[in-house]
Amino acid sequence: MSIFLSRLGRFSGRHRAVVITLWLAIFAGLIGVLAAGGNSEHAEDAIPDSQATLALQRMNEKFPGSEQTDAQTLHLVFHPSEGFVTDDAAKYQIDAVLAEAAELPGVASVANPFDPEAPYVSVSARTAVSTLTYSEARRRRLRRRPTRPHWSLQQNAPAALGVEPGGNLVPLGAPEQGIGEALGVLIAFIVLIFTYGSLRAAGANLGVAVFGVGVGVIGVLAFNAISPISENSIILAAMLGLAVGIDYSLFIMSRFQHELRGGRSVDEAIGRAIGTAGTAVVFAGLTVIVALGALTLVGINFIAHMGLAAAFAVLVAVLLALTLVPVFLKTFGLKMLSKKHRKALESGVVWHEGDGSHDTFLRKWARFVVKRPVMSLIAGAGVLVVVGIPVLSMKTAFNVPGGADPESTERAAYTAILEDFGGVQSPLIVLMEGEDVEDQTTTVTTQVGNLPGVQSVSPAQISDDGQMARITVIPTGGPIDDETKEIVHIVRNEARAVPGVHLEVTGETAIGIDQDAALNAALIKYVIVIVVISLALLVLLFRSILIPVIATAGYLVSVIASFGASTAVFQWGWDFPLITAAQGDPMMTLLPILLVGVLFGLAMDYQVFLVSRIQEMHSKGLSPKDAIVEGFGRAAPVLVAAATIMTVVFAGFASSSFAIAASIAFGLMVGVVADAFIVRLVLMPAAMSLLGKAAWWMPRWLDKVLPTVDTEGHALDAHEASVPTSVDFRDGALTRSRPHSTPRAAERESARRPLAWSN
Repeated sequence: MSIFLSRLGRFSGRHRAVVITLWLAIFAGLIGVLAAGGNSEHAEDAIPDSQATLALQRMNEKFPGSEQTDAQTLHLVFHPSEGFVTDDAAKYQIDAVLAEAAELPGVASVANPFDPEAPYVSVSARTAVSTLTYSEARRRRLRRRPTRPHWSLQQNAPAALGVEPGGNLVPLGAPEQGIGEALGVLIAFIVLIFTYGSLRAAGANLGVAVFGVGVGVIGVLAFNAISPISENSIILAAMLGLAVGIDYSLFIMSRFQHELRGGRSVDEAIGRAIGTAGTAVVFAGLTVIVALGALTLVGINFIAHMGLAAAFAVLVAVLLALTLVPVFLKTFGLKMLSKKHRKALESGVVWHEGDGSHDTFLRKWARFVVKRPVMSLIAGAGVLVVVGIPVLSMKTAFNVPGGADPESTERAAYTAILEDFGGVQSPLIVLMEGEDVEDQTTTVTTQVGNLPGVQSVSPAQISDDGQMARITVIPTGGPIDDETKEIVHIVRNEARAVPGVHLEVTGETAIGIDQDAALNAALIKYVIVIVVISLALLVLLFRSILIPVIATAGYLVSVIASFGASTAVFQWGWDFPLITAAQGDPMMTLLPILLVGVLFGLAMDYQVFLVSRIQEMHSKGLSPKDAIVEGFGRAAPVLVAAATIMTVVFAGFASSSFAIAASIAFGLMVGVVADAFIVRLVLMPAAMSLLGKAAWWMPRWLDKVLPTVDTEGHALDAHEASVPTSVDFRDGALTRSRPHSTPRAAERESARRPLAWSN
């Protein structure tokens, strides 16, 4: 593979116009598909075949017209800071607000909370609620272009009246991006400049990564135009595409700089960089693609969409690294190096890595870890375990009632209604099915009404065919409260306790329970698949049994640390300097799967590029400990740069005021820090040092069966050695040349940059 990739890199560098045209054509084609599709809707994140969802479908069949209509209304909650809503002054002010509401565009009706036929005033007279119903045309317009029709009502009303608009017509989208996201990308660019020592190299790296995200996201959107997928699929594809896009380009460009400084020509350096680092990129990318594709095995459509979308983004990043990066390498040539290194080459000095003159901090760190492996293991693992402890109390919710922002007006309205009216916004629906439904309604109604956490139970309604009865249950708490969930569990456990009928529960709480259970089961299945894939592919790459086990265990510990830190900050509400988003809610149920997928991609990158260099040194005859120090010294600077870039980028997004985006980015930031700086830079070398030669042990029979993955460039060395070379002195500089198969090849060789050699 290394020889093929080397030739691909050289071809891309020599035929830059072809490569650029091809990628622009792909990008334009995807935009064309997106424009032609014309579908801007996204598929719902839902579990269609859950127990509660199926029960809801049966209920809608038996009770036509019973579909929920929450999306058609806007609630106006009046909660005065002093006095009661029934006071004359308060009623006068409320009437004025309702009159203004009736004049809003598209409002079909405004309910009066003091209407004797349908009052909506709390027993304490502290809260009153009015419901605004919108016309169908207005609702469609609001869904296409969300606005805030309630702003004028809230702003014009007296502050003491405590007007809080709520309901599903209050837009719940992400707020505008702040300065944190842009600052994170800017800092990442600065880190790239320091890493390369070249503004051109940094710009090329970031440019390729951003273009890759564009192609990946447009590709996912183009597919969405044909067949709607989950909106979270786009988020995961964008985040992972940016992360691996920066990393893959960084690994290849750093190897290119290394080859140039070692005395190779631009074409040779491109071939070596793509043939060696490119092979590792392909392997790491395929590992991530296979793992993300495995999300289809969990049997949930929108989860499968997420995996396939992210896999497509990773595939684009790999292809760009192998084809578009060489275009920049060939275009800029020696200008990809810092001025210092260019001057060294011009003066005839060739840099030899590992000659003892480059005893960097990271090389010293490697020696420290190798000399004190037990202490390093205990310290590193201890930090991760402590950070991960909060995961034991992590709670998840598919949806947070009242919206994801505890400070929003929608949440305030929802909470006010919940406190004074109980769970009327999220009732439970108990269904009775069977031949003896009508005879048992009184028994079931009484039993359900006596359950803890039940505020009230409505009289049973019987379907036209007499085969089903439904009972509306108002809980005292909200849909994600433990007491409300317990009602669902009790009814389900006693589903056949009443003779002649079968009980089912549906409604927001029951659907949420089923969705959480399905996603948690999917997470467990996915982690098992990830572990199996990780072990299998790393065994193939490193030809070792123990190294993959350590690498996979380290990844799992870093994921737990990410979960734990996210729980402490977003669920417990611990202060963290970056976080401006609202805190105190359960974690989004999708968050663990998102973190597992993205962090696996980054962990495989760091593992492959660190240990492959250690393996390279070991294969050259160095002792296990010397190979760790030498390989670490060569790979760690690039790994640290890549991890630092990801950390600052995710930190920028973590500063968002949008709680969902902030929690995802914060979890990724902690996961990257844990995996790169503790697992790969501490635990991995420490464990390998303790294992010694046993780290590279592998059964002979397995070694014979497995194909060889050449990430060290041995095939390239053998290929180059088989081609005779001659040395000429042209224009005051030494150059290397090889026999040419065609006159055109000879012409290209003669035009090649003179190559500086060491004295």
